[in-house]
Amino acid sequence: MTDFEILDAGLLARFPLPHHPEDSGKEDRGRLLVVAGSRELPGAALLAGVGALRAGAGKLQIATARSVAVQLGIAVPEARVIGHDETEDGCIAEEGIAPLVGWAEKAQAVMVGCGLRQGPPLEKLLDALLGCGAEIPLVLDAAALGCLDKRVEAARARRGGTVVLPHAGEAAGLLGTTREAVEADPLAAARTASERFGAVAVIKGRYSFIVAPDGRAFRFEGGGVGLATSGSGDALAGIVGGLCARGADPLTAALWGVWLHGEAGRRLSRQVGRVGFLARELLDEVPRLLEGG
Repeated sequence: MTDFEILDAGLLARFPLPHHPEDSGKEDRGRLLVVAGSRELPGAALLAGVGALRAGAGKLQIATARSVAVQLGIAVPEARVIGHDETEDGCIAEEGIAPLVGWAEKAQAVMVGCGLRQGPPLEKLLDALLGCGAEIPLVLDAAALGCLDKRVEAARARRGGTVVLPHAGEAAGLLGTTREAVEADPLAAARTASERFGAVAVIKGRYSFIVAPDGRAFRFEGGGVGLATSGSGDALAGIVGGLCARGADPLTAALWGVWLHGEAGRRLSRQVGRVGFLARELLDEVPRLLEGG
């Protein structure tokens, strides 16, 4: 007996994504705000944003450092790129927080963290997002996870649903334990994170575990060693955010996101090689996988 279900295509049939008829418009597939990227890591915002579009989000808004906003807008012409104020070391400046919260309140989902720098400004942004009252899914990854351990009550209190996407090292920081302890029992770590923060928790690794706040647990058998590459987590976060913007609930978005990301890795392992494919290449596989092709 196991206390989790295997995440595969058969299981996903029980978690259908929102249907969008042929006469629907981009507004019907929702608007995602991606708060990501910095002077040193603009590509993280690009990967997350394109991941959201490949997952079917109708509108994409990327909030990133003003110093790279124009370049990012050219690289992702499908997005509205919002340049926020930044400090000398590349963090979000405090005066940029209120406008970002205003954009978040108009979106159908928000994804925060990829390529950002940790520090007090990011903590204040997270406080503002957790406390603003917007009842929309919030997807947290990378640097945003490093700010969450001191915000347990605020995370549990928010409505709209939250998804956290840590790898073993980030999960250790969230839970006050060691990377080795998380790797020894990732399911237990996912359960603890889900219960502690009232969120859908995904512990990424060779086998990824997904746990919902109601205790349901799932295991994805893995998409291959090639997924352990720079930018892979950014791509996953964007896919999950895009599915949330389309109207999927946080658990459904997390299950589909992990499966799409992993299956894309399997395909590229066969087409390119076990290692050496790029995170950006994962994203081109997503629409075909969504259509069953």
